[in-house]
Amino acid sequence: MEPDLNKIESLVRQLLAELGEDPDREGLAKTPLRVAQAMRFLTQGYRTEPATVINNALFTQDAGGMVIVKDIELYSLCEHHMLPFFGRCHIGYLPNGKVFGVSKLARLVDMYARRLQLQERLTEQISQVVMESIDAAGVGVMIEARHLCMMMRGVEKQNSTMVTSSVLGAFRDSVATREEFLSLIGRPQH
Repeated sequence: MEPDLNKIESLVRQLLAELGEDPDREGLAKTPLRVAQAMRFLTQGYRTEPATVINNALFTQDAGGMVIVKDIELYSLCEHHMLPFFGRCHIGYLPNGKVFGVSKLARLVDMYARRLQLQERLTEQISQVVMESIDAAGVGVMIEARHLCMMMRGVEKQNSTMVTSSVLGAFRDSVATREEFLSLIGRPQH
């Protein structure tokens, strides 16, 4: 269901007034509508399903080598403060007879990122949908992100990056597979 832009616009007007602003002044007159439209866009992942994103772009592939898509830009809103977090997602998987069309992994990242999120949950959701969609032999997902809720408020640490990972199947069971994934995305191995 699409969000009610008129209702969001009214709520943003109220918020501006509660913050001590004049929502009718020139610079803010159209802000409530712009915020409503931005929030509709930034949360469109709630109104999208993985099957629609994948759109049957799964292809038969017999080769068993690892498939990696790295440095997928992501932008999301943290569910605790509704402030942005942003970074990069790296996805690796071992096909089990099927592979994704080249753009579909990035679209899946966007779909889950365009919701109010926790980075940890986002990482898990991406790995699960990749695993389930193609019955992969294994999946590894790593997200490195910077959180404005930590940079602009609270502890105000500008140079911190949060790293989360999710490994399933062969990526969980095999140290060598995990190390290959980390090597191919250019991250040090422990």
